[in-house]
Amino acid sequence: MTRRFLDRFRTGLKHAFAIEDPAEALKPEEIELLDRLAKGIVRRRMTAPAVLFLESVRPLNFIGSQAMTFFMPIVNLVFNTAELEKIAAVLERRKSIPSLIDSIERCERESIEAKQAADKEKREAKNAKREAKNE
Repeated sequence: MTRRFLDRFRTGLKHAFAIEDPAEALKPEEIELLDRLAKGIVRRRMTAPAVLFLESVRPLNFIGSQAMTFFMPIVNLVFNTAELEKIAAVLERRKSIPSLIDSIERCERESIEAKQAADKEKREAKNAKREAKNE
């Protein structure tokens, strides 16, 4: 009985610490799905909780991909059921979590830069209007 348990345990952990093959890089359509997910997270101002969650499950990304229920309210608004299955499959791979975190942070930076540019344009327009009024 103990022998069978140990055999099953070893079989279960056989690939737990395997290094992924470099040929298994994320495909462009997978990167696009992760980018769409990242944009949805940033649009809903969930950057900090999402990055915190992803960083905490990074070592357990397979289990984290199975815990998609955490993201279900956000993800259902952005993706259909078929895409959700693809995302779950992508998140099982080790390279996906760092890629998603990078994508979220990039989208957040772009959002902040766009807001700052819009604010700058408003200030410049307001200053130009003031100067025209003073002349």
